[in-house]
Amino acid sequence: MTHATAIIIGAGHAGLAMSRALTRRSIDHVVLDRGGPGDSWHKERWDSLHMITPNWANGLPGAPYKGPDPDGYMSAREFADSLERYAKAISAPLRSGVTVTRLSSEARCFRIETGQDLFTAETVVNATGATRRPRVPALSRDVPKNVLQITTDRYRNPAALPPGTVLVVGASASGVQIARELQLSGRQVVLAVGGHLRLPRHYRGRDIDHWLDVCGISDERAVEIEDLSRARRLPSAQLFSAGPVDLNALQELGVEVVGRLSAIRNGKALFSGGLASLVTAADLKMNRTLRRIDEWLDRLASPGEIAAPDQPEPTAIAAAPRLSLDLSGSLRTIVWATGYTPDHTWIDAPVFDARGRLRHDGGVCPVPGLYMLGLPILRRRRSHQISGAAADTHDLSILIGQHLDACRAA
Repeated sequence: MTHATAIIIGAGHAGLAMSRALTRRSIDHVVLDRGGPGDSWHKERWDSLHMITPNWANGLPGAPYKGPDPDGYMSAREFADSLERYAKAISAPLRSGVTVTRLSSEARCFRIETGQDLFTAETVVNATGATRRPRVPALSRDVPKNVLQITTDRYRNPAALPPGTVLVVGASASGVQIARELQLSGRQVVLAVGGHLRLPRHYRGRDIDHWLDVCGISDERAVEIEDLSRARRLPSAQLFSAGPVDLNALQELGVEVVGRLSAIRNGKALFSGGLASLVTAADLKMNRTLRRIDEWLDRLASPGEIAAPDQPEPTAIAAAPRLSLDLSGSLRTIVWATGYTPDHTWIDAPVFDARGRLRHDGGVCPVPGLYMLGLPILRRRRSHQISGAAADTHDLSILIGQHLDACRAA
């Protein structure tokens, strides 16, 4: 059995940033990870994936990006390598290849069970994030056996899929990028579109992330957001490192855009007729964000200093998108780009509500000494992004120190 003052579960960017924060506060800790720094970026991403945030936004606390291309987009493998280097640079007390199977709270401490060892700690930080398990709808059980089903964490490249038409389900960042790659490889792609967020890659002469950063949108605190629960469920925006990847751009490449996949019946995929409403809602949200940027610039920028507004064209769709697709014809593959869900099944503590959802207030759980990191809008809009790790770990490390001081004074 190993005891540490604190245990961090997860050695991704959030867990490593927390390790640095605790080290700076002289808090003894151990970082546990089932693989190691960057492991999921190596093993659970497709070959051509690049970050959707520019390099300048992908630095970690104490290690800002210093390369030659701050406005470029590093590959997933390059980012994985940077995590490995960061872990070494901060001398993270890392235990790789350790899978946590159960976390429980006991009198004045936590018990962390793994397949290799037993750990105890006075405080625990769960930094496993929100993308542990692919979310696949129950209707996938009705897909004919002759059709390959694959999730985005298992997709690698077009050549690894059977020949034929591909149905990509989901139009957030992963779905639109994979649809683009498959269409360019010569496949016919049908993209089933649900609720999504559209943003231009560049706006008024700068990367959209630049404006979200300098205008303060990314730093909006959770308490300032009107419908926080809904905001935390929003999908990732349709962004791509190489340029536009919205529905207009995909249709220009030949991708067929259809409505939300609603059922699979008698060997056919059935799509809803609400596509027009979905794209209109996405355009409205995008234009609302762009107006906030414009208003900020109107207040602070000198006339002529910044490029004029360049409003993206509205999303155009077919007058009558198809409502069904025969799964016994040329279609051979379905790619489920339907998002991810966190995996908290190993937490055996009273931190869930009646619907099984994790309860926390800015990462502070109702069980004293238990904290969360890397979840959507944990404390700020950018909390789940790489650039969000610095502020969140700073805040939580202060709270962890205060908790430990109170425990020792009791």
